[in-house]
Amino acid sequence: MRVLLVNMPWSPIDLPSLALGILKRSVDERVEGATCDVLHANLEFTDWITERTEFSAEDYEYYALSSYFLGCGDWVFSSALYDDPEWKDAEFVDVMTDKLRKSRMRMTRELHRVVPEFVADIARRAVGLAPDVVGFTSTFQQNTAALAAARHIKRLAPHIVTVMGGANCDAEQGAAVHRNFPFVDYVVRGEGEEAFPRLLTALRSEEPDLADIPGLCHRTPDTPHSANPMPTGPLPPAAILPPDYSGYFERLAASVARNWVEPKLVVEGARGCWWGEKHHCTFCGLNGSFMQFRSKSPDTFYQEIMDLAECHRVLDMYVVDNILDMRYLSTVLPRIIDSGYDLRMHIEIKANMRRPQLRVLADAGLIYVQPGIESLNSRVLDLMDKGVSGCQNVRMLRDAAETGLSVSWNYLHGFPGETADDYEPVIRQLPALEHLNPPVDLSARIAIERFSPYFKRPELGFTGLRPEQHYLFTYDLPEAELHDLAYVFQAPERGITEATVTLLNDALAAWKKRHVDARLTHTDLGDRIVLVSRRHAFGWRTMQLTDPFEVAVFRLLDQPHTPTALHRKVGDALAGRTREDLQVLLDDWTAKGVVFTDAGQYVHIAPAAVNQDLLRLDYMRHAHARPAVGGPAAGDRAPSARPEPAPALS
Repeated sequence: MRVLLVNMPWSPIDLPSLALGILKRSVDERVEGATCDVLHANLEFTDWITERTEFSAEDYEYYALSSYFLGCGDWVFSSALYDDPEWKDAEFVDVMTDKLRKSRMRMTRELHRVVPEFVADIARRAVGLAPDVVGFTSTFQQNTAALAAARHIKRLAPHIVTVMGGANCDAEQGAAVHRNFPFVDYVVRGEGEEAFPRLLTALRSEEPDLADIPGLCHRTPDTPHSANPMPTGPLPPAAILPPDYSGYFERLAASVARNWVEPKLVVEGARGCWWGEKHHCTFCGLNGSFMQFRSKSPDTFYQEIMDLAECHRVLDMYVVDNILDMRYLSTVLPRIIDSGYDLRMHIEIKANMRRPQLRVLADAGLIYVQPGIESLNSRVLDLMDKGVSGCQNVRMLRDAAETGLSVSWNYLHGFPGETADDYEPVIRQLPALEHLNPPVDLSARIAIERFSPYFKRPELGFTGLRPEQHYLFTYDLPEAELHDLAYVFQAPERGITEATVTLLNDALAAWKKRHVDARLTHTDLGDRIVLVSRRHAFGWRTMQLTDPFEVAVFRLLDQPHTPTALHRKVGDALAGRTREDLQVLLDDWTAKGVVFTDAGQYVHIAPAAVNQDLLRLDYMRHAHARPAVGGPAAGDRAPSARPEPAPALS
């Protein structure tokens, strides 16, 4: 049996597909007599399109990630899906004219017109390899491209079995794909390491028994669509195979994309989210059917990292885990530090990690972190069920600057129950934070994502959800079917009004503009503390704290404190100072941009002076290790920055 796995646009071009890498290994190791190859059609597309039109790395990133909530990438390939170069062009123009600049509108429509030729070419390539089974992974804006290729392959060679899986095929989404696109023979829903090899094994039988493969959508002589029940639980970590990336780096080296990107390895230590198991963030739709957290043993994960680095001679790595397994801080990461490998890694963490833990990350090469900050106001964070405070998030930004970590984060708004009063105190204080990492973009109103509490629990504030508008001009399906197919939904605006959004975004834009030149540091000399500032909104340049009372308070404000707790802890340094004296000091430091305050707590915002200029140069040195970020990141408002979810064929 010959199996061909296809990675269609708009999969990221600087990363091999983790899903297909795992599936390739699972076929090779678990299906007797089967061979498996991967067709990197995303790289094929970059070569094909650059021969025909002006097209850049920035353009690819736009359709792969930045335009996710506009649906531009999927609409581009809808013309190939429906064999019509003019497919719903007028509808697209009508809806998107006010959302796209003219040059982007022109390119999107031109791509839409020409990509049917590419899909036809890639289908002929696939059929020419004489596979028995062709499998497609579909994540983010791969859906129409994958469907279009499956349709063309089936037309050219009806005997070839077509299979789809991926994040776009989880639960009811996968059932909708199978119901509505008869050229897709099977849909694997959920983790594919077990289901896909079982399907292949069954297909070798004259009378395959498919009813007991969890999550599988298939057809029987009696029905054009049958969906097996979803798995009752996730795969145990020991069953999660390491990926086989054979062929990706060789194909990239022969592609025009080699001039666009520095390739990175994708590694996986854990699936699910240990925080989400207890407190599912209200807006988060990641993890799909299985939130349960499970992680590979430290020995296994460390060895996979080392093996991949040695095999491919690549040190830049993207860790796709939704959240760091805290055990790895004392197991995997110290071994990486001792290994001597100069790894440069991206990881998602929780924002309440302490400075010593962040130092371990930095020393191990995890120089690019995504802590899921989302807001600097405790009340809004409570509405999200984030489990952190505004002051803790600011502390994260401060300590990351001190330890040499570059922070990717987003500012979100639009939560039911929030008010302008939650934002105005933060907006007033943003000029004090300009020396710290700003969010990757301006604040974004939350989208309602399938699998999120906001989607599943209308009592939280969103009712009458409809598929986002772009699904209507991408697919030729009734709205009821689109409701099952869609991942993002239209919803009435909640929370703050546009007047407050404008104030917030003006302040964030100023932060991003001034960050490159802004500085604030402190040096603790024992008997005194010296602060140095260079920020647009503050006239002072140096400040010395020599009063034992002030020195003691500043040191305590390394962690968030209420005034009451501060007054109790200062102890001998009080020297008759009253609670009112302390408040006067805190008010003065707030006005001078020395501390940040929220929800009755205060925290100082001055990283220790460890040559931040050199650290920033180090960020730039590692910049090529960063994923492309064109909007809010993973788990927030955009497809993250995670290249794909962890499950194989998903």
